[in-house]
Amino acid sequence: MKFILLVPMILFGFLVRSQNSESNNVEQTIYLSELKRELKKEWPENRTINIVFHGHSVPSGYFKTPQVNTLSAYPSLVLQKLKSMYPFAVVNVIVTAIGGENSVEGAKRFKRDVLSHKPDVLFIDYALNDRRAGLEKSYSAWNKMIKQAKNQYIKVILLTPSPDQRVDYNSPDNELKKHTDQIISLARKNQTGLVDSYNAFEFLYSDKKELSKYMSQVNHPNERGHELIATEAIKYFK
Repeated sequence: MKFILLVPMILFGFLVRSQNSESNNVEQTIYLSELKRELKKEWPENRTINIVFHGHSVPSGYFKTPQVNTLSAYPSLVLQKLKSMYPFAVVNVIVTAIGGENSVEGAKRFKRDVLSHKPDVLFIDYALNDRRAGLEKSYSAWNKMIKQAKNQYIKVILLTPSPDQRVDYNSPDNELKKHTDQIISLARKNQTGLVDSYNAFEFLYSDKKELSKYMSQVNHPNERGHELIATEAIKYFK
């Protein structure tokens, strides 16, 4: 009798945990609902929409360093997709990313370089370089930027790391996976959006030759790789 009663209790606990896990994620289709209404407005009722991309070399547009291919990087690809969806919108994409920077450094200039643009949406992408800063310092920096943005009612979308071909993706304990898990946790805790770039490239991790077809150098995606990130980011605007 005790065993029979225990099984439903276990199943009930599993369902509750699953529901709680799902409820911790913001819904892509509604997170930017108010902004999507703004994007649909026609002149003279419309206004300029500011979208800021803050981070390191990947959103900066670095391909094979020192080449910077701005128009093929995911911020520009997101803009192109937005304009095909919202032909009447005035969209201003602002890239405040700096190659080689990590989140600790990015947080120091956040108020001056990011908040000054009064973004409607803010994307943050620092995880590749945050390996240098470590998990604890990175967590503090991301959390600080998120809270400062939310205090100004800015919609925030966090990005997990795009690939680095030197990483052993067969190891579930690799550094990029640790930062990915931390960013997912930050998104849930702060109820922000999430673009899971790490997951978007996952189908390539078992074959380094295939992964290289999406990369311009060891740690920078090419246009094909940036397209994977942009495809995930644009889901919030559909």
